[in-house]
Order: sequence, then structure tokens, then C-alpha cells
Amino acid sequence: MLWFAIDRNISTPLTAQVYEQLRSRILSQELAEGDRLPSSRELAGNIGVSRNVVLEAYERLTAEGFIEGRPQAGTFVAAGSSFERMREAEQERGAPSAARRRTGDGGRAIDFRAAHPAADYFPRTVWGRLAKEVCLDAPERVFGYTQAEGVPELRGVLSRYLLQARGVRCHPDQIVITTGATQALHLITELLSDRSDPCVAVEDPVTDEMRTIFTYAGSTVLPIPVDEKGIIPEKLPAGVKPDFVFVIPSHQFPLGGTLPIQRRIQLLEYARQYDCCIVEDDYDSEFTYEGAAVHSMQGLDPERVIYVGTFSKILSPALRIGYAVLPERFVADYRRLKWFADRHTSALEQLILARFMEEGYFERHIRRMKKIYRKRREALVSSLRQELPQAAILGQAAGMHLVVEVPGVRFTEALLRRIYAEGVQVYAVEHYAICKGGHEHQIVMGYGALPIESIQEGVARLRRAIEDELIVNGIK
Repeated sequence: MLWFAIDRNISTPLTAQVYEQLRSRILSQELAEGDRLPSSRELAGNIGVSRNVVLEAYERLTAEGFIEGRPQAGTFVAAGSSFERMREAEQERGAPSAARRRTGDGGRAIDFRAAHPAADYFPRTVWGRLAKEVCLDAPERVFGYTQAEGVPELRGVLSRYLLQARGVRCHPDQIVITTGATQALHLITELLSDRSDPCVAVEDPVTDEMRTIFTYAGSTVLPIPVDEKGIIPEKLPAGVKPDFVFVIPSHQFPLGGTLPIQRRIQLLEYARQYDCCIVEDDYDSEFTYEGAAVHSMQGLDPERVIYVGTFSKILSPALRIGYAVLPERFVADYRRLKWFADRHTSALEQLILARFMEEGYFERHIRRMKKIYRKRREALVSSLRQELPQAAILGQAAGMHLVVEVPGVRFTEALLRRIYAEGVQVYAVEHYAICKGGHEHQIVMGYGALPIESIQEGVARLRRAIEDELIVNGIK
């Protein structure tokens, strides 16, 4: 009997899910050439969908040549519809088979990816209503080209919010709205790299996206070690002037540390000594669960620190709005770079966001999401302590991810594949390290996008995979 899971909680249409499941089985040779498929009525009954859904999927597979109908015989997998030796090649590499890869939640692996918000809690009703109001109320100028730095309505409300919530001291004219934090950081790199051998001092480990942004702009990356408190200022290069120092002081990624005031002052003194800037990435500081949120570094020295923020983690990655808060001396040049990059960020979305903030929905949404993420964090911590009592948990005080350190377990590519075969996706801290070898026992686990049931089941599967690895290696 052919069976596979159909997930009605995702946006993918049922017909597309059936098509993809059958197509992947044919390509991986789980359904071999010449195999007879169940009738549309039988398969529909097996997987719990209407017969029309299966018929549409069969029609698409037939049109693409994957299957063929034979009069008076049924529907069969067509000859030449799969790659030769695909299954054998996967096994030689140690990769999980297609069947095992689908053992996760609703037919997908339970993905503990960090920095992904709970998309199902996006305030669609309010956002949709405000979008309609903005389209009806906005002046005609909004439908044309607007300022590269962003609409004044958003920059004004954002400057007030940042002062109140993050201690950022700035005038609205010092804010430039960007198409996400990625663009903001790329433009900063271009702005500050004004010599033949540009270099950037960067926390290590750090997200690979950041390293790519800096190197793509032509800068050399100087890795600076990080411990449980964040970047270690004593490790900054002596005698080498970086164009800027990139830090994530409020909730370092991936280790999750919060930089104490002593190190913040050391960083600022270093920047003054070498006449360089500090670029502060503040991507998820709104979600603090233990103690009060620490204010920004920018508030300590607005003329030395460039502050970068985004709405992707608070609201949705689909909302491509980020921003940079710049010292006044950089504003004109940065606006010029923004103009050449893409002219301006969507004015309509900026106005919707401005109204969303002005009318109190933004702070209300943060309070709501903080409660949800707190519960998910507690579920993850509780499950880890129950399933992996030997593990240390790091960086759980804020954000939407934490780090798990398991003594005696090296999270190699082979082990990550074994974990994935159990239907769980986790991420090795070593992957984010520039200087390798210091974080082999640690993994990053994000919980923002996962319901509590998936978190609990995912940790149980993780424990099984680790135990299997220990048994194979003769440790247990």
C-alpha cells in the first residue's frame, strides 16, 4: 500500500503535495520503473484527500513523462524517469534516504532553524486593514518616486521608538530605511571601505551571511574570538586599523551572549584609538526573558557607532524593511549609496508600518510574541533537560534560539546527517566559525517558528540520534 503524509496546515496546495511526494519517490527509485501505481480512488483513500486531487497530480506527472497509463492495466512508472544509481550514490555518501528524510513533522523534518519568527502569528487582519487605509488615504506623491532615505513618517516614529525601547539617540534625518538589514550592512561596508586593502573585524563565530556580505563588498574578514559574554576586546588586532568592528552585543549570534558594559567601553575606546567605527547589529533584542533588555551601544557614543536594525525577526522576513542609524557625517554619502542601490524601499509598506507603530499595534505585537516565544523557549529547555540532562544550555536569556553543548559528542557532518535521518534539522556552531575546531560539541537550536509539540518531539528524536551515534562509536 502506498501512503504518505499530507499537511493541511501549510500553504502548499494538496495537489502540489501529492505531486511532489510521488515525483520524489520516482526520482529516488522508491517507485521503480515499471511499478504499478494505485488507482486514483485507492490512493485518495489511503492519504485522505479527494479523488480529484490525485487525478490532477497524476495528470501532471503524466504530462511530464514520469508515469504512463496502459489500457486495461493501470498507471505505471515510466521508463527512464529516474536517475541511474541515485539511491546507491546517496548511500555511499551516507546521506539519509528519501524515505527517512520524510519522517519529520507532517512529512518534513522538524527544523530548529534560528532567527525564524512564528509566521502563523503575523497580524494579518490589522495589517490588511491598514494597507487598505494607506492605499486609500495616501497622497499621490507616495505612488511616485520617494526619498532614498525613506518616508519621513516612518523615520519619525522609528526614532521615537528606538529612543524609548533601545536607548538609541538620533534625529529622524540620521535614519536611512533599507531593504532589510542585509542591504544596510552591505551599504555600510561600501561606505567605510575607502582604501586599497579594506578589512573588517568580525565576531567569530558569526552567521555566514554576515561574512558573505563583507567579503562580497571586497573586505578582508579579521576573526575576533567570542565567549559566553560576547566579543573579547583584548583579541582585537593591535597595529591594524579595521574599517569597522562588527558586533552583535545584545544577543550574539550564534552563542547568545550579552556584552557587558565593561567590554562595551573597551570596544569604544579601541574604536577611538584607531579612529574606526563600530557597527552594531541589533536583530532580536526585543525578546528578552531574563532581566531587563540592555540598551544599545549606540546610546553610549552616537558619533562612533552605526546601529542596524530590521523588522524581519519581529514581524516577518517577507517585510523587507530594515534601517541604519548613522552619525551625521555619514548620512549624505549613505543616502547616495542607497539611491544607486535601488532608488528607495517600498513607500507603501513604509507607510503601513509607520501607521502600525503609531497606533500601538507594534508594541502590542511584541508583547504577544514575547509570551509565545517564552513558552516555546521553556518547552525547549525543559525537553533538553529531560532528554539530554548532560547537555549545557547557552544563550537562552533572549532572542529566538539557544545553543546546546553536549559533552563527548562531536557534531560532524555524519552525525548531522544521522540526526536529519531521524527527522530533525539542527545546525552546528562549527559551521558559523571562521577559525575551526573550537565549537565541535555545540549546536544551534531555534524555536521561534516551532509549536511546542514539534519542539518536544524534535528533542526526543535528537536524543535518539545522539544515542545511536554513541553506540556506533562504542561510547555507550
